[in-house]
Amino acid sequence: MAVCARLCGVGQSRRCRRRQRHNQQDQGSDSDMDDEEGVRIVGKTQAVTGGPENPSAAAGPSVAHEATAECGRANVRLSYGQSASTGPPNPQSLLDLPPELLVGIFSSLPGTELPNLALVCKTFRQILSTETIWRRRCTEEFGMREDLRKIEVVGVSSRELYAKLLHPYRHILGLWQPDIGPYGGLLNVVVDGLFILGWMYLPPHDPRVEDPMRRRPLFRIHMLESNKAAVECMYGHKGPHKGDVQTGKKDEFSTKCNQTDHHRMPGGRQEEFRTWLEEEWGRTLEDIFHEHMQELILMKFIYTSQYDNCLTYRRIYLPPRLPSDLLQPGLFKGTYGSHGLEIIMLSFHGPRARATKLTGDPNVPAGQLTLDVDLNRPVHLPDLEHQRSVEELSRLVLGVHEEAQQEAQSPDVAPQGVAVGEGSVAPQGVAVGEGAVAPQRAAAAKGAVDGDGAEGLELAMEAQSESRQPGPSSSSSAPSEAQPFVLPLGVMARNEVYPRTCKMCFYGTGLIAGHGFTSPERTPGLFILFDEDRFGFIWLELKSFSLYSRLTDQLAHAYAPNMELFEAMLRNMQSWTS
Repeated sequence: MAVCARLCGVGQSRRCRRRQRHNQQDQGSDSDMDDEEGVRIVGKTQAVTGGPENPSAAAGPSVAHEATAECGRANVRLSYGQSASTGPPNPQSLLDLPPELLVGIFSSLPGTELPNLALVCKTFRQILSTETIWRRRCTEEFGMREDLRKIEVVGVSSRELYAKLLHPYRHILGLWQPDIGPYGGLLNVVVDGLFILGWMYLPPHDPRVEDPMRRRPLFRIHMLESNKAAVECMYGHKGPHKGDVQTGKKDEFSTKCNQTDHHRMPGGRQEEFRTWLEEEWGRTLEDIFHEHMQELILMKFIYTSQYDNCLTYRRIYLPPRLPSDLLQPGLFKGTYGSHGLEIIMLSFHGPRARATKLTGDPNVPAGQLTLDVDLNRPVHLPDLEHQRSVEELSRLVLGVHEEAQQEAQSPDVAPQGVAVGEGSVAPQGVAVGEGAVAPQRAAAAKGAVDGDGAEGLELAMEAQSESRQPGPSSSSSAPSEAQPFVLPLGVMARNEVYPRTCKMCFYGTGLIAGHGFTSPERTPGLFILFDEDRFGFIWLELKSFSLYSRLTDQLAHAYAPNMELFEAMLRNMQSWTS
């Protein structure tokens, strides 16, 4: 109460009281109000407090004796004709303020505090029944953009919407990963009008990686049919049916379908499989000629359909952006050979960029670190003629890979080069050709990265820039400028159309494993940054190319409050599937 009073400029300090007494002497009849408005306010106040004859009724149930006393004094003052719309010239308490100002004050408070405020007195309780207050709370706390006055026409007030739907289920809003074995997934729970909807995000049909994401509703919570929230399962093809949402542990909840017969189709499992295949892959089984791919698709259908939308979800966060990040971190969709398109999360950790799987496959499951890129080891590509040779590319990348292994075995030895050029690799890992970098500059860049991520990355980029300075037979090219790029012959790509220019390239490793995540191994590869929204990775051992494109959907309630919480989430994700 005292805080609110001070915010409104009616504090109880000694200086304020002295100024109030001085102003009261100077004012006169200016504080009088016309009779018609006085009668209106008195009548309204008497209806709330029981009239001036019974001032004790104004106290009502309260949590603070002082606030109750103020309510009684204010009602007595109002009963003698003092205006509530204009307020007294020198208000002594919150109740001396006009109701419209109290509405503005209360609507700026968190919705969780308003029930306690309603216990102070009847006047506060009546003001808190104003729909304007709850409309603002729904808009500011849950981002509702709909005109809530139109929603109130159907019989659901903004107060009921907040108290019975939005506030009880606020903990499930945001991004979640379902526990579907190695396949994982991405669920986004949002507020949409009178509904809380759970959307499962699906990648585009393979191999159209740059198409927008697809969405499928899994459940919804609403207040359309009663004065309490109802949960409905949206899985299947027979419309909404009864479901349940259970919240137990922190950052975890589960869904349950109470009518799984709605998931069945008249044609049995065969019809269900064909329908699922068309939705999941955009094709029929006859269109898929690769036998191994058919086996993977059938395996995924059998595994995922057994859950019947009875799933457990764990919260995930998007990484916060730091000034040292090479590009905006976030979600990307990428090609993974016969497994189709998968969703990954790109994040930056000092001198390293890491891509974590949100959706996975039987070889490398969801939650695992699929790419690990060393931003301290930029790679300068040769000319287009040499880029077409997979042997040339392998020789360049493997040279940096050997250097990284030697450094891991002898951490006290500084790396001797951060970029490789057109020439051969020296024993120390320094490229002696066109793009060679001075060892002193490379060591300085590495040392700076170890101490400060932002400064180290800048030095690494400067080192690559120096490797492109004009020489006897080279042309100038800044690291931010595009340079020609072409895939080596013999490297398989799901996308025949890919960017033909890139900004920068870095050495990195990719995770490969056998079926069932057996014998996992990190193998060297090349990370290619095309632009702010696309990057690629060449898997040297597999002779395969993956293209990644940014997920551009607006995701609310998704960003991690800080980097420490995000890194803890990544560790938990890996433990779920390890």
